Amino acid sequence: MGTRTRLVLLFGGRSAEHDVSCVSARHVAAAADRDRFEVVALGITRTGQWRLAELAGPLGDRLDAEGLAVAPAEIFAEPDTVVFPLMHGPMGEDGTVQGLLETADVAYVGSGVLASAMCMDKSVAKLVCAHHGLPQCRYRTASAHDPLEAAAEQAVAELGLPLFVKPANMGSSVGVSRAATDSDVVQALESAARYDQTLVIEEAVTGEEVEVAVLGNREVEASVPGGIVPGAEFYDYADKYLADGAELLIPARIPQPAAEEAQRLAISAYRALRCEGMARVDFFYESHGRGLLLSEVNTIPGFTPISMYPKLWEASGLSYPRLIETLVELAVERHERRRRHRRTDR
Repeated sequence: MGTRTRLVLLFGGRSAEHDVSCVSARHVAAAADRDRFEVVALGITRTGQWRLAELAGPLGDRLDAEGLAVAPAEIFAEPDTVVFPLMHGPMGEDGTVQGLLETADVAYVGSGVLASAMCMDKSVAKLVCAHHGLPQCRYRTASAHDPLEAAAEQAVAELGLPLFVKPANMGSSVGVSRAATDSDVVQALESAARYDQTLVIEEAVTGEEVEVAVLGNREVEASVPGGIVPGAEFYDYADKYLADGAELLIPARIPQPAAEEAQRLAISAYRALRCEGMARVDFFYESHGRGLLLSEVNTIPGFTPISMYPKLWEASGLSYPRLIETLVELAVERHERRRRHRRTDR
């Protein structure tokens, strides 16, 4: 890290979270220390073309129409390059891009292929966390190919009402619905099935929404927990990115013992799912019930101005520019460590 590092911000993509990714990239580009980094904005359009974006411009708002078409191998081949994937959701956060970067033998920020894939698929992540004894809300899974009326009936019988239905492989609350009646559950399953083959049905938990930012590779630390008071019926996509109605509370409004337990559980989930670099771990807190319940682990959290991940680290004493530097340092450390474990015939 003694020389100026080429920091490639990889953003956009073909998922429903394309726009959120563009906003994240714009703000990482603005916060990165130009004395330490040569920042390159590499966008993927909604139709899959790779284009260099103009940092002074809208960073993706016109990505489909403008920007120099490039081959990613040419960008990744430059020495002293670290890629910062800021692509949320499928075909970005699910291990696909991470596999490409592994094949290109380039250092990159965040978790590897396995952790990214497990955390993206909420049904798999729940199984792994259950194996490690982590507390979670009650849930069922369903297949979009099976009769949804029968799946809805079974879920209501087992979990009661209301329920939350979501695609297993999606983020930013895309495709998530709250279902208060039997017919609502069927409609919610139909809506989630537009985004994924595997559907997750969860009991509705009445409690505080708590988020913890986690940072590190072998040595891991957790931020002060933050809380969210939704401005809508639940913390949906519009509430997160469009309406700006949610209230973010740092620190969270939970007792100190619960805050310390949230940090401990966040690190346990991070390690159980083999995360590296960064993740945001989300919980529900039932103050007069089961306490903390793990909701999900996000390996590429948002970096927009209202995103909790950078805000939580700022509240914990780590500035946005220094957070970027730390993530790059972790990416380089992990890349060098993994190289030592690779076997070749030479």
